[in-house]
Amino acid sequence: MTFNRLFDAIYYQLEHYPTADSVCYKEQGTWLKYSTEDVINIVNQLSCSLLAYGIQPDDKVAIIANNRPEWNFVDLALQQIGAVSVPMYPTISEKDYLFIFKDANIKLAFVSDWDLYTKINNIKQHLPLLQGVYSFNKMEGAKHWRELLELATPEHQKDVDTLKEGVNPSQLVTIIYTSGTTGDPKGVMLSHNNVVSNVKAVQPILPVNNTHRSLSFLPLCHIFERVVFFYYAYVGVSIYYAESIETLGENLKEVQPHFFSCVPRLLEKVYGKIVAKGHALTGVKKSLFFWAHNLGMRWDENGNNGMWYDLQLAIANKIIFNKWREALGGRVIGIVTGAAALQPRLCRVFNAAQVQVREGYGQTETSPVVSFNLFEKGGCMVGSIGKILPGVEVRLSEKDSEILVKGPNVMMGYYNRPDLTAEAIDADGWLHTGDVGTWVNGTFLKITDRLKELFKTSGGKYVAPQVIENMIKEFYLVEQTMVIGADKNFVSALIVPNYINLEEYCKNKGLSHTTKKIMCSHAEVKQTFDEMIAKTNTNFGKWEQVKKYELMQDEWSIEGGELTPTMKVKRKVILTKYATHVDAIYAGSEYLDKEITVGA
Repeated sequence: MTFNRLFDAIYYQLEHYPTADSVCYKEQGTWLKYSTEDVINIVNQLSCSLLAYGIQPDDKVAIIANNRPEWNFVDLALQQIGAVSVPMYPTISEKDYLFIFKDANIKLAFVSDWDLYTKINNIKQHLPLLQGVYSFNKMEGAKHWRELLELATPEHQKDVDTLKEGVNPSQLVTIIYTSGTTGDPKGVMLSHNNVVSNVKAVQPILPVNNTHRSLSFLPLCHIFERVVFFYYAYVGVSIYYAESIETLGENLKEVQPHFFSCVPRLLEKVYGKIVAKGHALTGVKKSLFFWAHNLGMRWDENGNNGMWYDLQLAIANKIIFNKWREALGGRVIGIVTGAAALQPRLCRVFNAAQVQVREGYGQTETSPVVSFNLFEKGGCMVGSIGKILPGVEVRLSEKDSEILVKGPNVMMGYYNRPDLTAEAIDADGWLHTGDVGTWVNGTFLKITDRLKELFKTSGGKYVAPQVIENMIKEFYLVEQTMVIGADKNFVSALIVPNYINLEEYCKNKGLSHTTKKIMCSHAEVKQTFDEMIAKTNTNFGKWEQVKKYELMQDEWSIEGGELTPTMKVKRKVILTKYATHVDAIYAGSEYLDKEITVGA
């Protein structure tokens, strides 16, 4: 059995690593486990049913749901008959659903719950091509997906086998609409070969195999976790889907995964909770906690700290960091993170705690992995996005050091938008990522900013906000930040404090902590933030330094509209929504001297 089309992965698993817990999901307190054979039987039956329903090759079908085995069943069943899946985030608006359904000509939709079922039914009158909506949850008044299975007949299996045989690796398998921070979503067209090439390229460099379990909780509608699923299926890793982010701690302890993927924001929250517990300790326990913590912050990927450091770290791992590992299930051998920049301090401290965290880089348009920090010695550099994936080419443009990518993983183009495709992929086949990068030691790639996010101050100086933001977020009292200053005479920042840590800070200082507003108003808190900004500023030129900042009481979220589904900051939305805060920062600033005191 060869792995050339995405659905081949499950048959490859059956031939090489058949398992009783191929895909698992917790329902009403019990883990339901589907064997490799179960998955194949359900997928084939569903392929037959889809044909009987009227779905044909190249028809577009939407999947809008939380992570669950049914998500994979529908995806694989569509692939086998040459139909195209269009996954979407459960968190986007009806307006976005309407745009995508119309743009992709969706014929059938699968949703997970009543809220999503209602959203699609609210726009159904505007979608003449949409023939039906099926739910994964059993709900009164909604068609359940298993009703489809009743349409399957043995004759349909012959048609499925014929269509399956005819699926070419070069043909379109999915359209993934990228949310973007501005404008309408763009439909990224990916072929089987785009994604399969990426799975095969990462296979030799990830330390997991058919003896391991994974916990999955990043949305399957994002290409990152989607590729992770096919990678796990290909190498025989058992997949357990977390119930929700809220139950993640409990699910980690139940599943005891060896491996999982996540976004930096999740690690930031885990780290924040751990540090908050450390601040709540007293006496010797607190001293030992921060002794170990400070050791972890000095972790060096090349082991250059010496024997005395190694001895201390071994002790710290035995008495302190063992509890960190237990919180992650106790068996984690690796975590892969992507979609946003990972704070170097998080990378250092988790690796010091014997939880190997590795950062990678990619885009939906690159299926997605372009570069990756390896688990082998010498293959990781903290603060970088790693080494280039085998089979992928990367170069930096001469004009502005934009990262350009070429390879089998580069998308087919944007659906219905040849104009945007021509803008993104040049005549020589290089995809223009929009990210600005630099090489470190010749082999490690580092992102310095986004081309579109660079801004110019009124003094004509260019500023790269991401670099400054990532450094500010190193501070344990910071949750989110956005650096601003376009056409202004100095750079400033909007900062959302980590209120869990800030509350502990206030308790330890004997300060009132009843509300966010009160905590932010304390002179000692302001002084601490001033000192943090002043320390950060030493790393930048005077024109880049943050002169003033505003502490925000509202955390930015997807639901609030400030973040994209992949947790990227929507800068224009934040500037509009919090215009009064920005105005307060710059009020009268034209009269201030260039040397502005932080916090003034």
